[in-house]
Amino acid sequence: MRLSGTRESVDVAKSVLEQLYDVLRSGRTVRSRDVRAAIEMVSEKPDVDLKSVYENVLSHVGSRRVIRAKNLSQRRYVDLIQGNDITLSVGPAGTGKTYLAMAMAIAALNRKEVARVILTRPAVEAGEKLGFLPGDLAEKVNPYMRPLYDALHDMMDFDRAARLSERDVIEVAPLAFMRGRTLNDSFVILDEAQNTTTEQMKMFLTRLGYGSKAVITGDLTQVDLPSGTSSGLSDAVDILSSVKGIGLMRFSRADVVRHPLVQSIIEAYEKRDGGGRPEQSGRSPAPSS
Repeated sequence: MRLSGTRESVDVAKSVLEQLYDVLRSGRTVRSRDVRAAIEMVSEKPDVDLKSVYENVLSHVGSRRVIRAKNLSQRRYVDLIQGNDITLSVGPAGTGKTYLAMAMAIAALNRKEVARVILTRPAVEAGEKLGFLPGDLAEKVNPYMRPLYDALHDMMDFDRAARLSERDVIEVAPLAFMRGRTLNDSFVILDEAQNTTTEQMKMFLTRLGYGSKAVITGDLTQVDLPSGTSSGLSDAVDILSSVKGIGLMRFSRADVVRHPLVQSIIEAYEKRDGGGRPEQSGRSPAPSS
């Protein structure tokens, strides 16, 4: 193969080709989206080791598909979760915030690092008032928990997930159910955290017990709380990002790994809204405990 162009472009192309061939030789599959991601990663960080980025750090998930980081930001996110007891993750939809957190939780459960996995989110945008919905409690809550169930069932077969749920090894519950509990030996994920109030966020954070990890995810551009109500996630990012043992990951639209149009859609809305709240790719360092 002969490469032509500027020295910088040729160096990037050479590195991408050599490293992707190395990935292929290791038995992994490389798709067109992986090539695009590799070009972006090598352009951003010329000395990046793609093999280590694509390392199947989530091999203990046990799912039918290989789950691995798709870009540098996702790899940093995985490392951040591994190195901190609490991780705050903010950024737009499609960046893998919840999906990777779920994969890390299932992997930790399978390695017996935790005794249970708890998945929670605000049941409704504000106040969690479920009484007006038809059906019993489970029927009221299930529609709001569906995205968490979908990610869970993507990583383990339905029957096993059902058995673990029956034994409370895996629990999916609205945030209101966390009050008064102490969560020991657990991997806890709080999703859609931008729709928590500051009081709810403090309540959740103080539930964490010994041997537990928590990942808190949300998109600060999609807060559905009533006007004048502060987001608990925004507040937590402001006051906790420098606390030892708490890591902060900021994703940007450049980190979106869904359909390529999703990045363009997010960018169009940001332009319409005057730029919105800036979300830079990368993380604010917080020392591991």
